[in-house]
Amino acid sequence: MIVFQKPHALTDKEFHYCPGCTHGIIHRLVAEALDKLEIEGTAIGIAPVGCAVMAYDYFACDMFEAAHGRAPAVATGIKRANPDRIVFTYQGDGDLASIGMAETVHAATRNENITIIFVNNAIYGMTGGQMAPTSLPGQVTQTSPYGRDVNLVGYPIRVCEMLATLDGPEYIERVAVNSVANVRKAGKAIEKAFRNQVEGKGFSLIEIVSACPTNWGMTPQKALQWIDEKMIPYYPLGVYKDRSAAKEAK
Repeated sequence: MIVFQKPHALTDKEFHYCPGCTHGIIHRLVAEALDKLEIEGTAIGIAPVGCAVMAYDYFACDMFEAAHGRAPAVATGIKRANPDRIVFTYQGDGDLASIGMAETVHAATRNENITIIFVNNAIYGMTGGQMAPTSLPGQVTQTSPYGRDVNLVGYPIRVCEMLATLDGPEYIERVAVNSVANVRKAGKAIEKAFRNQVEGKGFSLIEIVSACPTNWGMTPQKALQWIDEKMIPYYPLGVYKDRSAAKEAK
C-alpha cells in the first residue's frame, strides 16, 4: 500500500526556492488537489511575476505566464474562451495585492469561474525584500528599515476581508502552512476551491499565510513561529465567504 508519494501533477524539476520557503508546500497542495479531482489534463495554470515566476516548470499541467499582476485577467480570458478547462492563478502578495489589485477585485465581483491561489508572505520576495501591501505595521523591510509606519504609508490590506464584502465571489478562505494541522486545512481549502470551479460555482480565492525566512532575516523554524505570533493575529484564518454553504444553512 502506498502511503506517500510525489503528486503526479508535479514535474521532477527541482524547486529554486530558498531554504525554508513554504512555496514548495503550497505547490504540493495544489498538485494534490489536481490529482484528487483528476483535472490535471484539463487544468491551465497562470504563473505570476514574483518568486513563483517559474511555476510553469513545476506543474505538469498546461501553464501560461502573465504580466505582473495580470494573472486574473489572463485567467478570465482563457476560461471564457475555454469554459471546459480548469483555470487557476498562483500569485504572491505583491503581484495580487499591489499592481494586480484591480484585476483581482473585478474578477471577484464578476464571479469569474476561476480559482486563485494567493500566497501572502508579507514582503516582496523576489526583488529583495521590500515592503509589500501586506507587510505588517512596524515590520522591518528593505524599504521600511525603521518598520512600517502606518501614518506614512497606510495599513496592510486584508484581501479576504475586502473581497468578502463583494456580492460576486463564491468562496473566500484564509489558511496557513506553518504546522501540520494548518497544512492539512490548507489542502482541504484548495481542493474545495478547485471543486467549486469544476461544479461551475464561480470565483474562489484561497489566501495562504506563508513564510519568507530569507527576507524576514530568520531561520526557517523562527519564521514559522513568527507566522503564529505576528501574522495570524493580523490575518485571522478562516472562511470569509461561502455562498453555497450559506444557502444550505437557510
